[in-house]
Amino acid sequence: MRANPYQGPPPPGPYVNGQVVYGGSPDAAGLPWAAPVMPAPAPAGPVAPVPAAVPAPMPALAAAGAAPAMDTQVARELKRQVAAELHQQLSRLNEASGTEADRATRRQRGRALIEEAVARWSDAYAQTHGIPPTRDQDRALAEAVYDLLFRAGRLQPYLDDPEIENILINGCDDVWVSRVHQPLRQVPPVADSDEELIELLQDLARQHGGGERSLSTASPMLALRLEGGMRLQAMTEVTPRPYVAIRRHRVASANLRDLVQLGTVDTTLAAFLAAAIRARKNVMITGTQGVGKTSLLRAMAAEIPPDERIGTLESEFELWLHTLGHLRQVVPMEAREGNGERVDGRLAGELTIGELIPAALRMTLSRIIVGEVRSGEVVPMLRVMTNGEGGSMCTLHARGPHMVVDRIAELCLEYGSHMTDSLAYRLTANAIDFIVHVTMVDETAVGGRRHRFVSHVLEVAGLGESGRPAMNTVFGPRPELGEVRAVPVTPPHSLDDLRRAGFDAGLLASPYGTWGAPLNLRIGGMR
Repeated sequence: MRANPYQGPPPPGPYVNGQVVYGGSPDAAGLPWAAPVMPAPAPAGPVAPVPAAVPAPMPALAAAGAAPAMDTQVARELKRQVAAELHQQLSRLNEASGTEADRATRRQRGRALIEEAVARWSDAYAQTHGIPPTRDQDRALAEAVYDLLFRAGRLQPYLDDPEIENILINGCDDVWVSRVHQPLRQVPPVADSDEELIELLQDLARQHGGGERSLSTASPMLALRLEGGMRLQAMTEVTPRPYVAIRRHRVASANLRDLVQLGTVDTTLAAFLAAAIRARKNVMITGTQGVGKTSLLRAMAAEIPPDERIGTLESEFELWLHTLGHLRQVVPMEAREGNGERVDGRLAGELTIGELIPAALRMTLSRIIVGEVRSGEVVPMLRVMTNGEGGSMCTLHARGPHMVVDRIAELCLEYGSHMTDSLAYRLTANAIDFIVHVTMVDETAVGGRRHRFVSHVLEVAGLGESGRPAMNTVFGPRPELGEVRAVPVTPPHSLDDLRRAGFDAGLLASPYGTWGAPLNLRIGGMR
């Protein structure tokens, strides 16, 4: 994990002309605090001087004769100076070339300006105290400024930690993380104030580059993707403090073989799901939040023949099928948020997943994959599954596998007043071939692990006698055997289609699947 900028306790003050007045309260070692006066930065090369509105950096804080300790405000003020200088440089560059500088150029020039700004600060500190900061301290400060300007500031160390799955922020000083197989624990603040936290989120929205995403009074909710594929959701104004939730997909490039190793599926179920994709069956993956629906969807998509042309539709890119390299023709589409203004009752500039689907159908796609169905877009998705060549997939939030049909009907009713339960059931029966439900058993509170696994595979077998879709449990848990994971239960009606796609029907004969033993749970199951 990258080191945080070196920090120290706040000075006791007061200030006169930027200098801490001596005679204030001593620190824990009994020594007073002192701070250098920062000179205004000299212009670098052809860059004009920083405007007077840009404040000088906050002083470094150190006990007499001790190594300097840097308050995080130093990094923030240097970031503002560098941002102003960088803006001037890029404006001149854009005027000269007639085109806007790309991301790599902005970061390269920003890195050079950061090094110059840190060097000026370091020289000023050495002149004031006679003790220069160490090279490691200068490097840590430069990284902190770079993270503030181009990345996620003090959030970045948590984003860089591959063991962290969730980051929950309830105001700047109430931050929690969950690591793999560990319960939530509180960690140091990511900002000195809620205002600074909101400023950080606004910077991230500007860096996103995917439409008009912002966080403000007019747009109090923000959803975006971060570097590395993490997903951020933030809220302010409608909450007493800014609240943020960040989720990481730890198995971003996993295939079904990888999920076998992780214990999500056994080799029997992996072979079945792979055959379902090759046989162009429409699949809906369900489960609660954080159980691994997107990871399973991505792994199943790896079974699509590489030359097929597919489209992905997401609110924020999480599947990344267009970057993983297996599929040669992927048309990735991302929904666009509005700019806060309403025109005829809707946000100006907004494009929803449901509105993208008709355009996607004109892109000569053999399959459409929707990252998550959340609302009325379920209707055009079901129509795509019904009218297309088959093989499309999506995910849906549902607490249990037998709630899925009613959950689909709920979302269908949001599509318009002409929609009815019976029409929703008929759409579901005609469109979906298999429902794959993912479950998580979290035993971290009792010293165990988080177990994520497929618990059910249901075949949708047309309309039943009651007008609801008929469901056939192909894979499910076997409580009498102490197994909570999905094992073979009943052969599907479409078994011949799967056999033509290479599935060995003999695999369904084992009631235990290919698990070596029942799942070892601390509570429940068989020990």
